[in-house]
Amino acid sequence: MSQPYLQFDSITKTFPGVRALEEVSFGVGEGSVHALLGENGAGKSTLLKILSGLYRPDGGRLILGGKEQAFHSTAEAIRAGVAVIYQELQLVPELSVEENLYLGHLPRVFGVVNRRELRRRALAQLEMLGEAISPRARVSALSIGQRQMVEIAKALSRDAKVIAFDEPTSSLSSRETDRLFAIIKQLREQGKVILYVSHRMDEIFQTCDAGTVLRDGRHVETFGSLTHVSRDLLVQKMVGRSIRDIFKYEAREHGDVAIEVRDLIGRGLSKPVNFAVKKGEILGFFGLVGAGRTELMKILYGAEPATDGSIDIEGRPVHVSSPSAAIRQGIVLCPEDRKKEGIIPIRSVMENLNLSGRRHFSRLGFIIDESRERKNASEFVKKLGIKTPSLTQLIMNLSGGNQQKVILARWLSEQIKVILLDEPTRGIDVGAKSEIYSIIYDLAKRGIGVIVVSSELPEVMGICDRIAVMRQGQVVGILDRSAATQEEILKMALPVGNEANVAV
Repeated sequence: MSQPYLQFDSITKTFPGVRALEEVSFGVGEGSVHALLGENGAGKSTLLKILSGLYRPDGGRLILGGKEQAFHSTAEAIRAGVAVIYQELQLVPELSVEENLYLGHLPRVFGVVNRRELRRRALAQLEMLGEAISPRARVSALSIGQRQMVEIAKALSRDAKVIAFDEPTSSLSSRETDRLFAIIKQLREQGKVILYVSHRMDEIFQTCDAGTVLRDGRHVETFGSLTHVSRDLLVQKMVGRSIRDIFKYEAREHGDVAIEVRDLIGRGLSKPVNFAVKKGEILGFFGLVGAGRTELMKILYGAEPATDGSIDIEGRPVHVSSPSAAIRQGIVLCPEDRKKEGIIPIRSVMENLNLSGRRHFSRLGFIIDESRERKNASEFVKKLGIKTPSLTQLIMNLSGGNQQKVILARWLSEQIKVILLDEPTRGIDVGAKSEIYSIIYDLAKRGIGVIVVSSELPEVMGICDRIAVMRQGQVVGILDRSAATQEEILKMALPVGNEANVAV
């Protein structure tokens, strides 16, 4: 039997205060799609960064095609035929799509960039992905889903032998996801070696041939085939326990109206939006990519201006002209793009957690009271089960689930009345999802009005009391939990008539 093309042999990696990987060993053969599974913090991202040359292992060997490799940089890994597509996109926003696609290997003639050849190559890559994106478009002007497709096209442009996908569909529409799966199938047929990281079990079983489970930095088990492996078994291997009902919904009493929105209009909304959320109620917002959900949340939070309409908090009209004004009125937001808009990556857990509440702890309004901030951070780290080696750890080194908990802890330090959660579990493993849901329920039990935006239909159906469906910038209906079915929600969300030409 031939050796796998890609082999991890006793890979070990330690950071200050934590062992991220401990003697992890498994292999991936040519023409195979291999799932890499585990909770946030299991070591998946660290392993991918070792594969890409971003990190060097403290022990063990990385073997490609029978040859041991010791990458000192990502450039060396790329030259060896390795491409890693991270969930945190590695694009330069101010450059064009075509420049991002071929950054580092731009076609040149006598040292000058050949723009015509660059455009030709870029168009070919984008057409292969089925994307109608202009090569000249600036990346900063693209949607998150389009940026993800550009990241994928960039990796494929290098004709790599080993390709790793880290949560590749987290920002993609259903059409883009289907196209990606078709591309992965083609890559498998070409004999590529593919690692696939996803917390979406349906994708794992649809796309992957085999899989390896990591837990707490250790290898748990490698399945040579997923054909006869159950979802429950994989989850149990990942979290060390059985999680059958991760939603654990319980009905609760609702109070008076927490927030009422009347005839709200702004960027991304095609018609006036009307809805209300009671104290202790969880209202979900579902829709396809481009439906206007995130734009609505930003208007409610004051990050985008409303051009018309009104917002009442507990029966009192409020003017939300900015995020700071929204916070003063008791409206807070956990944004969709956690990395870009929710955290300051190069600052500590303690600083990120106290970012908003700091004004309550400061002496004379401007002198930071570090002891009070440390006490507040310590209490919430313990209360929410935030996994961090210390309060001074840079938040960028935490898993996605723990970063989300820090953002939630930040708002729990405030006197909030309404919390807006935009994709609160995106890129988060099943165990951490269950913990996030428990926090959401606790918020509702405290009498806070909760709004949850999610692209995962089972999620909004699983945790919400009512579900608002958006389509093309408008709310087309609100369903009670008891009346909501997948068929009815999707029927409402899908474009109709002249809208049907819009990509979904």
